[in-house]
Amino acid sequence: MTLFWVSTVVLTVVACFLIALPLKRKKTINDEQLRDELNKAFYKDRLSELQVEADEGLVDSQQELIADLKQSLLDDIPEDTHTKKDSISPMAVLIPSVALIVVMSYSLYAKFGAADKVSHWQEVSENLPELSKKLMSGQAEPLSDDEMRDLTLALRTRLHYQPDDSTGWLLLGRIALANRDVSTAIDAMENAYRLESDSADVRLGYAQSLMMSQDEMDQNNARRILTGLLQDDYVDLRVFSLLAFDAFERQDFPAAVRYWSIMREMIGPEDSRYEMLGRSIQSAQSRMGEAMDQSKSVRVTISLADQVQAPENSALIVSVHRADGSPMPVAAARYPLGSFPRTVVLDDNNSMMQGQKLSDLSELIVRARIDSDGNVSTKSGDWYGESQAVELGEPVELSINSQY
Repeated sequence: MTLFWVSTVVLTVVACFLIALPLKRKKTINDEQLRDELNKAFYKDRLSELQVEADEGLVDSQQELIADLKQSLLDDIPEDTHTKKDSISPMAVLIPSVALIVVMSYSLYAKFGAADKVSHWQEVSENLPELSKKLMSGQAEPLSDDEMRDLTLALRTRLHYQPDDSTGWLLLGRIALANRDVSTAIDAMENAYRLESDSADVRLGYAQSLMMSQDEMDQNNARRILTGLLQDDYVDLRVFSLLAFDAFERQDFPAAVRYWSIMREMIGPEDSRYEMLGRSIQSAQSRMGEAMDQSKSVRVTISLADQVQAPENSALIVSVHRADGSPMPVAAARYPLGSFPRTVVLDDNNSMMQGQKLSDLSELIVRARIDSDGNVSTKSGDWYGESQAVELGEPVELSINSQY
């Protein structure tokens, strides 16, 4: 802050110097001196002409002409030979001008310059380590709204000068997540992930921000990252919690029950969250039962063969067909790729053909395909699987193991 005020003083001094500079310069043109110089030059020039004319015999009374010339020179001199000096002293102009510059500069800054905000910004930047430590320590008393805003301001300032600070981007992303600022959270976490993609904390934060996005590709990317954390044996309740809530929202109730059950085993009955997880499991089981009872439905468990290589942004398409293998599906649904094995439930709400419901079928087959390009009409290179013919209401199991 001291540097800021020193810079304002320097700028003010420069402005005052620019005002004083013209007043300090002496007047380069003096009317009286100029007149005398011209008269002298004219007198000498005329004397030379008279001498030439006398030598040529053109004039008879040279001395009289010289006397007239001298008289005319005297007549040109004003009676008051003392030049009247300026009545205003340069200092009388300089001092008020300097005072006006100083007063106006600091007055206008005090009015419009937001000095209090600049001071607050400087204080917040200095308090960044303390605020960061409080956020990371996970204290029982969370940061207040003012502290969160201060921390965000300080982090943005630091990241402006240190854009390669992955920890700073991670902190900014967590603050944005807490404030439900999805755009800022994704941008900050993406920067942290770009700088430190091997960090489990960064990967988890990035996945968490992507889960809040409404874009299906972002959500698929989040599931891929979370699945990768599980494969790396990264044990963190937040990973299972994110996967569980995501599965519940996608109506993949068996997967939600599985993840919540793992969380219960991890925390034990002594934890206060144990009962809450039990209620979540009951809710998912109830919804799963409702899906099974809705005027006949099809419960499909899908697995992937070892040789299947699914692109990251692929989608899973599950369709129900007549038992005769008709290519036109009676019902179909599209899901994010997610993890396998997985279970999905299709019912009359997924019917595709007008005038015919899934519950009208007595026998059926189920097909599942991994759509790699987002276009359901193209199948070249996609992996797929097909079940045997089963009666409506029976559970279906199939493996995706073939390629178009």
